[in-house]
Amino acid sequence: MDTIFITGIGTGVGKTVVSAIITEALGAAYWKPIQAGYDGGTDSEWVRSVLSNPAATIFPEAYKLKLAASPHIAAGEEGVRIDLHVIKDQLTEIEAAHNSQLIIEGAGGLLVPLNEKEFIADLIHLLPVKLVLVSRNYLGSINHSLLTAEACRQYKLDVLGWVFNDQYMSYEDEIVHWSGYPKIASIPVVEKADAAFIAAQAALMKEALKKVL
Repeated sequence: MDTIFITGIGTGVGKTVVSAIITEALGAAYWKPIQAGYDGGTDSEWVRSVLSNPAATIFPEAYKLKLAASPHIAAGEEGVRIDLHVIKDQLTEIEAAHNSQLIIEGAGGLLVPLNEKEFIADLIHLLPVKLVLVSRNYLGSINHSLLTAEACRQYKLDVLGWVFNDQYMSYEDEIVHWSGYPKIASIPVVEKADAAFIAAQAALMKEALKKVL
């Protein structure tokens, strides 16, 4: 089973919601290796709270950093350097010990710095994963989406397709056309993404995921 890495066109575009939906849809395990900021709780805690299976495997973070900032800054505040090979080694251990499919959630977008010279894209390139891109519809997201697609090509990342989040005008098909990556699904805007919403969207997305996996 392919391990799926969820990234987005930026911060706050719905990666955690999409990660929860895909985890639910595939009955998968979930891992967020880098958490920067957790005063309001971690993304792992939230994902656990909205999955229908309370026994779903949620793996602990490789780096759990207090400051809500770019990971390289948050790590520096604690005297830590994020090492991509530490994350790769943990993934190897996870995949060797567990048979379930794994969903990995990234931090921010592809060019979020992890240390003085490496970015999220470098981490994805290092790992044996397939990539799902999350784009939130807003004024300016065409540019951000296509820049993300271009970075994927430059880094030679294995992209499964787009999941669009929220609604703002109608240009999802244009992003698909210009980027060359297919659309997997669209997630409607909702005031609160609770367990019922996650389950409903997972049921709708399950068949679409099977087509790209």
